[in-house]
Amino acid sequence: MTLAKENGHDRAVRPQALYQGQKLAKPSVRGGEEMEMTEGCGEVSICDRLNRGRVAIFIDGANLFYAALQLGIEIDYTKLLVRLTAGSKLLRSFFYTGVDRTNEKQQGFLLWMRRNGYRVVTKELVQLPDGSKKANLDVEIAVDMMTLAGSYDTAVLVSGDGDLAYAVNAVSYKGVRVEVVSLRSMTNDHLINVADCYIDLDSIKESIQKPGTPNYIYRPLSNSPL
Repeated sequence: MTLAKENGHDRAVRPQALYQGQKLAKPSVRGGEEMEMTEGCGEVSICDRLNRGRVAIFIDGANLFYAALQLGIEIDYTKLLVRLTAGSKLLRSFFYTGVDRTNEKQQGFLLWMRRNGYRVVTKELVQLPDGSKKANLDVEIAVDMMTLAGSYDTAVLVSGDGDLAYAVNAVSYKGVRVEVVSLRSMTNDHLINVADCYIDLDSIKESIQKPGTPNYIYRPLSNSPL
C-alpha cells in the first residue's frame, strides 16, 4: 500500500497485482474485484486469488502425456493433484485415458491412480489405418463436466483440445468458473478464449514434476492431440 497526494490529503493507492505471462485481456470488474486474464498464470494470478469453492478436475491423460514429453518431465500425479486443487475443496478428480488391457505396466499405473485420489475413466484403444492407436475421450469429458455442473463451482480442465471448447462454454453459462491447464504450444486458441483462466504447464512444471527428471526436449508428432 502506498500514499499519494490528492487535494492536499494523503490518499491510499492500491498497488497493481503482479502477473506472470502475457496479458490476454484488459482488467474487468466482477464481484467488486479487479480481474485480469493472463496467459501462463503463475503462482500469483486471478486463479489463486478467487474463492474457487468446490473444485472438479478433468484430466485428458493423452494430452497431458504428450505435453510432459515435450517439456521433458515426468509428472508426479500426487503433486499435480495438490497443485490443481490449491487448497480448495475437491469434489472429484477425473483422469481419462485409452487403455491396452495387455499392458501390465499401464494397468499397474491406473490401479495406483484409482487408489490415490483419481476417478479413472478408460476406453479401449482403437488401431488406426497408419498403425497408431488412439482412444478419443472428448465425449466422456464433456458429458461429465455437464452432468456434474450443479455440484461444483470451479472446473479445472487439463487439456488443450479445441473440441472441448463447446463444453467449457456450456458449463460457464451454468455459472461454473473454468480454468484450463495445458501446454501453450499444444492448446487451441478457442479453448483459451472461452476459459476464465489459462495456465501454461510450462509455468508450473517445477511444482508437478518428479525429482531427477532428465532435461530433454521432445517434439510431438503432427497428429498429436490438440
